[in-house]
Amino acid sequence: MLRAALRSLLAHKVRLGLTALAVVLGVSFIVGTYVLTDTINATFENLFRDVSSGTDVYVRSEAAFESQFQMTRQPVDEEVLDTVLAVPGVSEADGTVQGFAQLIDKEGEAIVPSGPPTLGVNWSNTSLNPLTLRSGDPPRSDDQVAIDASTARRFEFGPGDQIRIVFQGPPAEFTVSGVVGFGDAENLAGATLAVFDTETAQRVLDSESAFDTIAVAGDAGVDPEALRDRIDEALPRGLEAETATSVSEEQSDSLRDQLGFLTIALLVFGFIGLFVGAFIILTTFSVIGAQRTREFCLLRALGASGRQVVGSVVVESVVVGLIGAVFGLGLGILLAIGLQGLLGAFGLDLPSTSLQLQPRTVIAAFVVGILVTVIASIAPARRAGRISPMEALRESAPVPPRFSRRRLLTGLVIAAIGAGLLGAGLFGSVSNAAAVVGAGAFAVFIGVSVLSPLFSGRLARALGAIPARLAGLPGRVARDNAARNPRRTSSTAAALMIGLALVGMVGILGASIKASTRRALASGLKAEFVVAGSSFTGFSALSPEIAVRLDDLPEVDALTEFRLGDFRVGGSTEFLAGVTAATLERTVDLGVASGSLDDLDANGVFVAAAVARDRGLAVGDRVTLEFPSTGKRAFAVAGTFEETGLSAGNWLIDLPAFEANYPEQLDLQVLVKLRSGVHADEGRTAIEEALGDFPAAEVQDQTEYADKTAAQIDQLLALVTALLGLALVIALLGITNTLALAVFERTREIGLLRAVGMSRRQARRMIRWESVIIAVIGAMLGIAVGIFFGWALTESLSEEGITELDIPGAQLALYVILAALAGVVAAIPPARRAANLDVLEAIAAE
Repeated sequence: MLRAALRSLLAHKVRLGLTALAVVLGVSFIVGTYVLTDTINATFENLFRDVSSGTDVYVRSEAAFESQFQMTRQPVDEEVLDTVLAVPGVSEADGTVQGFAQLIDKEGEAIVPSGPPTLGVNWSNTSLNPLTLRSGDPPRSDDQVAIDASTARRFEFGPGDQIRIVFQGPPAEFTVSGVVGFGDAENLAGATLAVFDTETAQRVLDSESAFDTIAVAGDAGVDPEALRDRIDEALPRGLEAETATSVSEEQSDSLRDQLGFLTIALLVFGFIGLFVGAFIILTTFSVIGAQRTREFCLLRALGASGRQVVGSVVVESVVVGLIGAVFGLGLGILLAIGLQGLLGAFGLDLPSTSLQLQPRTVIAAFVVGILVTVIASIAPARRAGRISPMEALRESAPVPPRFSRRRLLTGLVIAAIGAGLLGAGLFGSVSNAAAVVGAGAFAVFIGVSVLSPLFSGRLARALGAIPARLAGLPGRVARDNAARNPRRTSSTAAALMIGLALVGMVGILGASIKASTRRALASGLKAEFVVAGSSFTGFSALSPEIAVRLDDLPEVDALTEFRLGDFRVGGSTEFLAGVTAATLERTVDLGVASGSLDDLDANGVFVAAAVARDRGLAVGDRVTLEFPSTGKRAFAVAGTFEETGLSAGNWLIDLPAFEANYPEQLDLQVLVKLRSGVHADEGRTAIEEALGDFPAAEVQDQTEYADKTAAQIDQLLALVTALLGLALVIALLGITNTLALAVFERTREIGLLRAVGMSRRQARRMIRWESVIIAVIGAMLGIAVGIFFGWALTESLSEEGITELDIPGAQLALYVILAALAGVVAAIPPARRAANLDVLEAIAAE
């Protein structure tokens, strides 16, 4: 039986290739994800190791946890440097300074990378300096700066050029003294660098008489851990000493955690592709099993047991999975490069080194590829094993579809379970909501797929009425072919259904977010203008000096600064906004539900009403918030608010409280309210003139702000849709695969049609229309399921400010039209084969 299975595969190489292709694409996405993220992690690990090269110990302030948005730790008094130098075993030590420094190019535009920060650092004259001079000289005076090699190359800066730099305080002009790099790297993981002498760095980076860390090198032969312990004993309270190796690993782990969302997201897309591929494999093996009924019967008649027949089909699936995994592994390495380019095109520039292929990636490729293929082949294999030897004596004829109550009951139960899990994950308070939602979505897809054969025949006849009227005989035959085997039609369409359901859900979510944002702006924003970063992607920080200058304008009545930070409460990490509490009510309508903004002082916090209800908080209650640099602090609940669409989180604190608990002070945005009687054009002109030194700041009215927010949402959704495109490609390949196998199955039928007068052109049109019918069935089912998912997801996010459900009807209709066109493309290979069949050979075929 093993030899028979292998010979069967080799005798049908086209069938083997088409089946394995779905596995190849799904596996390649998973391999590409692992290779890409492993490569990025290796890049940062090498970079952090290079930065720490020559350093044995770092001295820094203690921190409760590492922040994602802020410089986490408080500065270290520069007098501690003398304390460290006096510790036995210390050979050399020097302080490092780091802060916000935004470079301005020669055209007057801000240089803002997408994602990485804009850093200012100090130059060290010791061997502990991680920077290497590429050209020119190091900065030696308060009017000199060195910049990173990447920025110098891209924006054509060199020694002697003038460059303007924006800080937390007033901007200033400097002369480029030199160009620096990190070993072989041109910059620090994509960040821009402005390098000053230490005294200047302390002044412009808001670190007067202080360092961020102190780097220490020990005497030859001194163990770094022993040196760490000695230094730790000499340090004042609130400071700590850690080995350079430990700090490097900590930075790598922190970055890996921050990139974890990217790994998970890409793996999800890969498994979606495999899930879609599983439907194709299931359909393929079902069609093959039906076509090989006589072959299986003859094997049974010759003595093969049903178990052996099942085993032969499973063997074929193992071989298909193995081939798919091998080619998927190779394609995945190339796909990693493509994914990096795709993310870069959407503003996520990720550094990389040589491609990293870990043993775990190879194992995952083979396990996933083989496992998915085998699981998908089990049901067709079992049907093959139940075939009676007497079937070999019968003439093959199409079996009319029958209504199955068991299928109806099974499908309804699975779909109901899926809907229940979705409801629990989206609206309930389960511990692992994401996993529950994923399981619910999976069950809904399975339930709809089980039910679809019950109505896909009728749906095919209804949709087939259009080609029957437009195309005549080819259209009528195509309609009958799609309707007479509803199980095959529905399983083929199911693959496309999954892809379009997810794409439709993403479209509905995006439209709902934009509609909710516009409603929140229209009803809640009192300020005429929003000053925000001009960067289209990523977080573009603004200097607080902007608010200082705007506050002095006679045209401005009130302005409110927003700053963003993360903190912990009740063991979970959340986000808050530091706001100008005194002016908040004049620029924003928060929909205060209880309490008063007048009570939002340095010890108070405003909480979103939904969060307050979940945590059982009321006005006057005390709540403990844990900040990265200052640890736990008790706050009184000053009030609750309903409007979350305009705030930078569900928690609001006053700016003095923010400044006391976060070492870095950068604005996310500034809301500007004009004085009564000041025309909008007059106010805009005054604001733009005041912001002449800050090119990264962009002045937007409510409409412009809403449009930019919508454009950012569209860009993110375009990236998600592009990644989901893999599932759609696999689904269309499934249509091609099924139609190709159907042409094999109907060789004699097509030959008879050609013999009685059907032309080659009509044969091609027949296959194309059948493909279109299947594609449209999948699209319509997918859009229906996508609308359900979109509604559920939007409802679950209502407490996060997504209050408007917007179903983009024109966009969803366009998806159906595109699916029909894609069906035409998918039908090209099988239609060509059907048209090129030799009539006499086809009639003689069994």
